[in-house]
Amino acid sequence: MSGKIICTGLGPGDPDLISVRADRLIRNARHVAYFRKAGRAGQARRIVEGMLAPDTLEYPMEYPVTTELPVNSPAYRSALASFYDDWAGRLADLARTQEVVVLCEGDPFFYGSFMHLHARLQGQVEMEVVPGITGMTGCWNATGIPITWGDDVLTVLTGTMPEAHLTQHMRTADALVVMKTGRNLPKVRRALAASGRFEDAWLVERGTMPGQRVIRLAEASDKDCPYFAIVLVHGQGRRPETGHGGEP
Repeated sequence: MSGKIICTGLGPGDPDLISVRADRLIRNARHVAYFRKAGRAGQARRIVEGMLAPDTLEYPMEYPVTTELPVNSPAYRSALASFYDDWAGRLADLARTQEVVVLCEGDPFFYGSFMHLHARLQGQVEMEVVPGITGMTGCWNATGIPITWGDDVLTVLTGTMPEAHLTQHMRTADALVVMKTGRNLPKVRRALAASGRFEDAWLVERGTMPGQRVIRLAEASDKDCPYFAIVLVHGQGRRPETGHGGEP
């Protein structure tokens, strides 16, 4: 018997936004792995609550570090590398005889942790990736405003970048998404202010999830910004003119 690893994108957080294919695979799975912080249930596991069969075997992959060390420190990189090496080996052994479903928030190939396993598992076992709606898509829809217009260019940044690099990219961006904000929010604020984009910025916390909050960044506090938070600046590009009677 031969198995495989299937990574299913779970979308931005609302279980109703999981694709039909991912939903079917998750409900029929007998081996399910997912990432989580030690001591937490994990966001991926929360999204699929009530979907797993009673006899499903679960494999929580607990990160050895999250925010305890700087992301660019040798200790952080070494700990994460060992973690991914270990789980790649464990999943490969299991997938030689079983089908294993790996859960991933958003889309697996868009800043997803599964990418690190995917790179290590190349050539070892059969793999399949089921796309998911990205978290940023859920967030900009939560604002009720189109993120891009006409020929706007969308720039996606991460809050972990150096402040000078953030500022540089923000100055030339039409529409802007900043992911991985959380504790980086003060730095993101300063970069937006330096680039002249602060007044147009929005903060979306837990987009499409319970406790969703959509607020102008200027009205938000830096305190207790959750991990699942994204900063947005909507594009202002070419738009159709409105004629008489409201027709474009």
